Amino acid sequence: MANSALVLSGIDAYYGDSHVLQKVSFELGEGRLLGLLGRNGAGKSTCMNVSVGLLPPRAGVVEVFGTPVTRLPPEQIAARGVALVPQGRRVFKSLTVRENLIVAARDKDAATRHANWNAATVFAMFPRLAERANQLSAHLSGGEQQMLAIGRALMANPRVLLMDEPSEGLAPQIVAEVMTTIRKLKESGLSIVLVEQSPKLVFDIADDIVILNSGRVAVVSTAAALKNDGVDLRQHLGVF
Repeated sequence: MANSALVLSGIDAYYGDSHVLQKVSFELGEGRLLGLLGRNGAGKSTCMNVSVGLLPPRAGVVEVFGTPVTRLPPEQIAARGVALVPQGRRVFKSLTVRENLIVAARDKDAATRHANWNAATVFAMFPRLAERANQLSAHLSGGEQQMLAIGRALMANPRVLLMDEPSEGLAPQIVAEVMTTIRKLKESGLSIVLVEQSPKLVFDIADDIVILNSGRVAVVSTAAALKNDGVDLRQHLGVF
């Protein structure tokens, strides 16, 4: 891929003695959205943890815009423009909505063409958060906490946004709102990896698709090619 925002190459990753990722390689193109699919336990979240430095790989290379970041601490990878919206949201429940945003704030890299994210622009994208700016995040609904998790990641002014199961546990109407937000972020030129259990959600928005099966890359393709070819994905994903 000519302009790669994020590259994982030959990644081996372990939890203890469990070999979770086995020679995993894929690339996220600049300004593209890559859907990362797979059954439970396939290694999707592990790829996210490796990408942001939470789990150093035992082998392989991670690059961000051509710069190796393998085994750098998470704060240094974040400084290079990578932000994670974690599975389960993990907002700081003892802090207010505004405080959750402020603690994640990072100045925009002068070299990036993306718009500057701050509390005002996050509140403009998520008006419900603006209404609850001074409320403890513990009192937010699940959907509002997901919006806050996305807003908190945007406060780091990332060039690469990793989203791990953003629709998990949300009502269908809220899922639709979250996916609309992701589409807007994609249209802004942000490079995004979207991890999801629902293939339909991913295929509706992704440029590229990577499917993991038992810790290995099973499929790499564009979303359009997979749709056109009518590939049967049940062997990798179960019911589709």
